[in-house]
Amino acid sequence: AANDTYFSNYIAQPVEPLVWLAVYVGITALIVFFGVQKGVEKASKVMMPVLAVLSVGVAVYSVTRPGALEGVAYYLTPDFSRFSPMTVLAAMGQMFYSMSLAMGIMVTYGSYMKKEDDLEKSVKQIELFDTGMAFVAGLMIIPAVFAFSGGDEAALNKGAGLMFVTLPKVFADAGTLGLVFGGLFFLLVLFAALTSSVSLMETVVSIFQDKFHWSRKKTCGLVLVGCLILAAPSSLGYGTLSWIAPLGLSILDFFDFITNSVMMPIVAFCTCVFVGYVVGTKVVVNEVKRSSPFKREKLFVVVVKYVAPVCIVLILVSSILDTLGVIKI
Repeated sequence: AANDTYFSNYIAQPVEPLVWLAVYVGITALIVFFGVQKGVEKASKVMMPVLAVLSVGVAVYSVTRPGALEGVAYYLTPDFSRFSPMTVLAAMGQMFYSMSLAMGIMVTYGSYMKKEDDLEKSVKQIELFDTGMAFVAGLMIIPAVFAFSGGDEAALNKGAGLMFVTLPKVFADAGTLGLVFGGLFFLLVLFAALTSSVSLMETVVSIFQDKFHWSRKKTCGLVLVGCLILAAPSSLGYGTLSWIAPLGLSILDFFDFITNSVMMPIVAFCTCVFVGYVVGTKVVVNEVKRSSPFKREKLFVVVVKYVAPVCIVLILVSSILDTLGVIKI
């Protein structure tokens, strides 16, 4: 049976998390080793449709549980009494990270696109699928938590606790069918994580290949070793190395804070300044117009030069203050 301490006890173990870390990073490196078309593209063509099907299946199961409709109502009914500027900042921050903005992924994958690929159409597809999957994810999680917590909103805590403590109890309490859907759900989570880690590693591998002219095999091997060395402290941060707590955070949470809440917004801000005021927006506009009429050109220019930089600074400041406990998002 699932309990509140199983996950925390597991991540505090000295060896097993490292073993699974090595297996996971190894699978990621293997996919990247086969290259963009044979590795990344083939894996994504399998994992992404399976991910979508599993998501819908688990969502249907979730909303049909007794008591789940209360969660559906909670999820879909606006409560303007809770609306505040912090709500907007939290939404912008979520969108920022969900779409991998200001990450090397976009630059690397963009470099593999053909000149005739319709960029504006691709952007629309990303908007649609990102929003759709986020909506389905909400239908998977919130109604299920409501159904098995007796409508307790406090069970909707953010972070790893929701996924690895609350949801396992949800599935365990649902009998055999719940265990089946629980297994499917965490398989879905694995696929979602793999598609992200493959993208990230592909970016690093391509940079080293371009810089040092190494073979993909050699580069993947070196990046694999580097990833394992860098990831090991985070893997041990809840157990053996739990005494290391910069800013009062675990090692994993600290690096998550530094990369997601500090470095990414700074890079995004610099990118907006670079595109908007250094090289000029015409560079991007002309590239998009190679394959489409770029109907959003005027909106793009205004957003990149004036709107996005302000929003990014607000996201940066609010994320830092939230982590430091000054405000609560």
